[in-house]
Amino acid sequence: MIQNRYVITMYILLASLLLPGGASAQDSAKLKVVASFSILGDFAKNVGGDRIELATLVGPDGDAHVYSPTPADGRRIAEAKLVLVNGLKLEGWMGRLVKSAGSKAPLVETAKGIPPLAEPAGRDRAAPGVDPHAWQDVANARTYVTNIRDALIAADPDGRAAYAANAAAYLSQLGVLDAEIRAAVARIPADRRRIITSHDAFAYFEKAYGLDFVAPQGVSTETEASAKDVARIIVQIQREKIPAVFFENISDPRLMERIAKETGARIGERVYSDALSGPGGPAATYIDMMRHNIKAFSTALSS
Repeated sequence: MIQNRYVITMYILLASLLLPGGASAQDSAKLKVVASFSILGDFAKNVGGDRIELATLVGPDGDAHVYSPTPADGRRIAEAKLVLVNGLKLEGWMGRLVKSAGSKAPLVETAKGIPPLAEPAGRDRAAPGVDPHAWQDVANARTYVTNIRDALIAADPDGRAAYAANAAAYLSQLGVLDAEIRAAVARIPADRRRIITSHDAFAYFEKAYGLDFVAPQGVSTETEASAKDVARIIVQIQREKIPAVFFENISDPRLMERIAKETGARIGERVYSDALSGPGGPAATYIDMMRHNIKAFSTALSS
């Protein structure tokens, strides 16, 4: 009887370690990393690979500008050994969350070293701020990746070789992506490279690749578009015969639908600025997102 109880006890213990939800020794050995939002989470996943246990706070189609953390987020932060944020004042809620969670994990600003662009002026605000959407330039994405690589190595020195190899492979893919975007923009007639989007998320893309973006909303979706801005953009679309307007996955489409109705411009395919799509969507990874966006822009502006 004692032997049977021993066998049953060992079976239950083994099952708890192997079944989903069980904490296997392999899982517990992984570095617990928290990323603030989905694009950053994808960078971390590509660099960290199977050495990390990744939690992403603001998931697919989520808006990091206006996110409200949950108690579960606090627990993730408290358990993390490394916390990755964008910085550039994107995650205004993160400081309070880290403090309330009592986290001692390093908080790494992954956009560090990227020269920030100023928030566009002239939107009825007291003073322009900093544009946080630096990932929209693939060259900047490379900086994110190297910063994440270095942070992971500092937190997990035994994984240095794996993190370095993963980062090198991913950086190579980003180099191909950058060339694809430049080639696609070159095929768009120069006089048609003007785009209307729902909020100012593409200034880094504009500076890097030569498209001209105009938006009725500021760099944060917390900012309401003023009637003056909307009227100005309607006049500009009519005057310059801009063919299409785009709204983003994190934005309320009603404003852009109104602008399209009043100008006759067609609404282009939905684009992704601040968040990835779900796994089954067209922008499930950063590379997919950038390829989807340039294809959508090219289709609307080249026809």
